[in-house]
Amino acid sequence: MSAIDGLPPLREVIARHGLRARKALGQNFLLDLNLTARIARVPGDLSAASVLEVGPGPGGLTRALLAEGAGHVLAVEKDARCLPALAEIAAAWPGRLSVIEGDALEVDPTAHLSPPIHVVANLPYYVGTELLVRWLTPPSWPPFWASLTLMFQREVADRIVATPGTRAYGRLAVLAQWRTEARIALTLPPEAFTPPPKVHSAVVHLRPRARPVAEADAAVMERVVAAAFNQRRKMLRAALRGLGDAEALLADAGVAPTERAERLSVAQFAALARALTARG
Repeated sequence: MSAIDGLPPLREVIARHGLRARKALGQNFLLDLNLTARIARVPGDLSAASVLEVGPGPGGLTRALLAEGAGHVLAVEKDARCLPALAEIAAAWPGRLSVIEGDALEVDPTAHLSPPIHVVANLPYYVGTELLVRWLTPPSWPPFWASLTLMFQREVADRIVATPGTRAYGRLAVLAQWRTEARIALTLPPEAFTPPPKVHSAVVHLRPRARPVAEADAAVMERVVAAAFNQRRKMLRAALRGLGDAEALLADAGVAPTERAERLSVAQFAALARALTARG
């Protein structure tokens, strides 16, 4: 890919700018440009789209997105050390890359990008789950994004696509599958990164459903799901006590009080959320 964009290899960029990955920032740099190109192709044609990238680091995925034809990329980077390397990429692709130094939790991408907006990111491990939940639970639907293509630890990716009755099924699976269609697009070994993490990673691709599996208020849905899985080994009549009269709530939703969270479908969680809303 360096031959395509005329920029030096990533290892050289990292060495020249002193970009040793920082554990405190959850950084593991992906240096294999063949892999970054594969990730950039997951969302499909981005030539007429805007892309939000979180935690670009030295810019391996950024370069891939631009080389694969993304119309405009907004890179949000918290680590100021990475800004000179990203500035070099912006210079190589005039007008197609904008960089914001800041925390992705505090940046409103709609203030900087025009739809359709696709999110493509090798998310820092420390913030990945929180960002995903935020993107899945806005008050209104459909969301600002047209797709999410996100890298996580493989264990987290498995939890996003898990089905009821499996060990991995939990809060992330319910929230993701309630409003999106989610799949694992590819997996990556530790040695693809610098420094190598202790676990495999996976890229999850999520596309919003036109309508959720079942209607429910997003904030209430998140509250119900969190309560249910915080004590997943308990029957729901015990796990949901913090929400009020659990027995009555379950009866209203048509869910047996002896059920456990891991056995409920997404639609049943939405029924619980509607019942809780109705009870005020």
